[in-house]
Amino acid sequence: MSNDNRRHVVPNQDGGWDVRAPGAQRSSAHTDTQADAVCRAGEIVGNAGGGEVVIHGRDGRIRDSDTIAPGNDPNPPRDTK
Repeated sequence: MSNDNRRHVVPNQDGGWDVRAPGAQRSSAHTDTQADAVCRAGEIVGNAGGGEVVIHGRDGRIRDSDTIAPGNDPNPPRDTK
């Protein structure tokens, strides 16, 4: 991906969820729920021109990811026509 704009949604040790850029010391955002953090991460990535939102579970392991347009989705949906 030429535009390597990623944000990770990770659990915060004090409760809630953080949105973090890879290698960042501080969070881009903090929310009470994972769903709100995923939404905010999508807004941040979208405003920066698209990219990837990587969603971690409570155990810290990656459980899902989402490409935000106009990012380059490595696994686009199949055309069912």
